[in-house]
Amino acid sequence: SAKTKSYKLKRLQIMEVVHKIGRRKTAVARVYVSEGSGNITVNKRDLNDYFTTGTLQYKVKQPFTLTETDGNYDVKVNVYGGGITGQAEAVRLALSRAMCEIE
Repeated sequence: SAKTKSYKLKRLQIMEVVHKIGRRKTAVARVYVSEGSGNITVNKRDLNDYFTTGTLQYKVKQPFTLTETDGNYDVKVNVYGGGITGQAEAVRLALSRAMCEIE
């Protein structure tokens, strides 16, 4: 409805950083999502430097693709434990939770 749309817009205008946690197997990811231009940093490295295969990059970006918000948010990620695939999927879960709160 129009009322919830205006509420969402107001919320986005005053949006602070949204912090969420995702876990997969033994990997734990903490994501900090803020408004921005689509920069994704994982453990202080660029997304493409940390997750080197297209499949892993696709998994991380899925929440944005599904909510059609590609390039609207900047993301800082701290992830540790597990293997590289588990880490990517933990990041995906954390981002999904963040998008549920924002959108």
